Amino acid sequence: MNPSFVLNIFVTVIFAIVLYFILPILASDMPNQLSAAIGVLVGGLLVPALSKLFSSSNLSNDKDESSEVSTLYVGNLPYRADEEAVQEHFEQQGSVVSVRLMKDRRTGKRKGYGFVEMHPKGADKAIKNLNDSTFQERTLKVRLAKEKIEEE
Repeated sequence: MNPSFVLNIFVTVIFAIVLYFILPILASDMPNQLSAAIGVLVGGLLVPALSKLFSSSNLSNDKDESSEVSTLYVGNLPYRADEEAVQEHFEQQGSVVSVRLMKDRRTGKRKGYGFVEMHPKGADKAIKNLNDSTFQERTLKVRLAKEKIEEE
């Protein structure tokens, strides 16, 4: 179960219990079931809103490099190169998240280009150090990949 979901349930129950005892004191003609229902309603509405507020402020303050990924286009790859060899080559520059080498759908043969996903610092270093460098007797072309534009 998601920890934030469990926390939301816990705080909602606390609100319900507190309002179950406090509302009848404030409004003596209010039945206990109504005060508990109001507590659950208030807790159920406030807690998710507050948790979103706090979690989004924490994310913007503590942007973790591990959550950000840059995609690199790698061109002029040797046709015999596989994902593992490309990953080993790029890991010298930084942490590699994934490697995808493009293949012809019909023949299954590699097309000589692919994409490497890396953390931004490693990606910048890879562009600087690996563009126009030699890999398995081929001169690589490394740059940031263009965003894929989906047609409607």
